[in-house]
Parts: sequence; C-alpha cells; structure tokens
Amino acid sequence: MTTTSPAAGFTQSTSTNADFIMGQKRSIQNMTRVCSINDLIHNTGICALVDKIQVAIFLLKDSAGNISLHALSNWDPIGKANVMYRGLIGSINDDPVICSPLYKQHYSLLTGKCTENDQIRLSVFSCCIEENAVFVSVSSDIAIRN
Repeated sequence: MTTTSPAAGFTQSTSTNADFIMGQKRSIQNMTRVCSINDLIHNTGICALVDKIQVAIFLLKDSAGNISLHALSNWDPIGKANVMYRGLIGSINDDPVICSPLYKQHYSLLTGKCTENDQIRLSVFSCCIEENAVFVSVSSDIAIRN
C-alpha cells in the first residue's frame, strides 16, 4: 500500500472535524488511537470500534494534494446497518460527501447532514493525526452528536 507520509503530504485540513495542521500539537489526551496513518488509503474508508461505537474514518486527498481526515458514525440511519465506511466518496457543491452503499443517500463529511433529508444526519467525531497515528474521540464533550 502506498500512502503519503505526514511530512510530505499533510499540510492543512479544511474539515471542521479534522483538527490537525502539521507542526501543531493537539491534545490527544481524551482520544483513542485507532490506527497508523499508513493503514489508511486515500479516498476510501475504514471502520473502527471506539468506546463501543463503530466509527467510519475517511482520509481524503484532492486533486491539489490537500489531505483531510474525517470521522463519522458508521451507522446508516436509513438502511439500519453499520455500513457507511463502505460508501462512495464524492462531493456536492464542493462539500465532501459519503454516499450510503445501501439506499444511496449522501451525507456531508463535514457536518453529517443528509443531503436528501435535512432531518437526518450522522454523528461527526473529532479526529486528528499525531506522529503518524490516527486518533478519534467519541466522547460527548468533543463529538458533534445528532
């Protein structure tokens, strides 16, 4: 698997839930180490169990080489299954989205909001990369809940 190392490719995230800028230290004290950055493949998702909650984690790389990290609930509220990490990544009006693999609703990777139904959203969790490790928090004081 080929990935870009943080020193070579992680400049700044434009995501509200990807709280990292290279060179800046972020407190990971209340966060759970999920995996190594080398375990992630650009523009795909993985699933991790964090404090008994399934979290879908996405590492995006755009055509300009900008990297962003996103963590959302893996639970599809319409399909009633833990499948979001398997969804297709895209964008709608420059907003990065994940398309549910079941019924094809689109959810913003920034806010969790469903494009097709404003009443439905995924939980969005705080995430960051420190020293080549991916950290996620699902605690209620950090996570953005439904």
